Amino acid sequence: MTDPEDRDQQAAVSRLLLYYLNAPLAEDWHLRGVLPAPGAVRIAVHAGDDEDGATFLYEIPHDVVAPYYIPGILRTVLKGTQLYSSSDISEAMGMTVVRLRPEEITPDPEPEEGQVLTVVRALSDPGDEENPFLVGFLMCGHAVLRLYVQRPDQPGIIGVDIRLTNAPTALIAALPSLITEEQYQQPAGDDPHCDLLVDLTDW
Repeated sequence: MTDPEDRDQQAAVSRLLLYYLNAPLAEDWHLRGVLPAPGAVRIAVHAGDDEDGATFLYEIPHDVVAPYYIPGILRTVLKGTQLYSSSDISEAMGMTVVRLRPEEITPDPEPEEGQVLTVVRALSDPGDEENPFLVGFLMCGHAVLRLYVQRPDQPGIIGVDIRLTNAPTALIAALPSLITEEQYQQPAGDDPHCDLLVDLTDW
C-alpha cells in the first residue's frame, strides 16, 4: 500500500470500525479485523459462535465509497441473502473473500447507538477557547441526545439537546456559536447536572 489516499482511507476505516469490536455488526456477526489489500479494505467478520462459526473477508474498493458508509453496507450485506458471481469469491488465509460492489448496495441506516457514537467521537477532542469540552452525555428518549459541555472561557455546564436525525455533522460544527444564542437557551429545569439548557432539537 503506497498510495497516501489508500493509506488514509484504510486508517479511517480502521478507526471507524473499532466500535464494532464490542457490538455486533448484525445479529450473530462480529468484527474480527480490518485488513489492507491493494486498492481496497478487507473487513473480517465472523458468523456464529467461535467454535462452529466461519470468518469471511468482505472486500470494499477504496475509490467507490467513503469510510462512513462502510458499516451500513456491511449491515445490509449481513442481514439478508446476497448473490455473488464466482469472480467475486476467492480465498485468503483460510477465509472466504467476498468482493462487494458498494455502488449496488443501499447502506442500512445507522442504529441509534452508532449515531450517538458519531456525535460523541466528534466532540471528544479537548476544546479550545472557542470550542466546548464534552464532559458528559445522556440519551433522553427516542433519537434525542443531551450533550453536557463546558466552555473553557466560562464557568458552568451547559446541557445541549440535539436530535440525532438532524444532520449531526453540520450541527456539531455550529455548536460553539449556537450555545451562545439566547433563542435556544432555557433554564436547566430538573437536570441537576447542568446550569443551562440549550434546545437544538428543531435546529
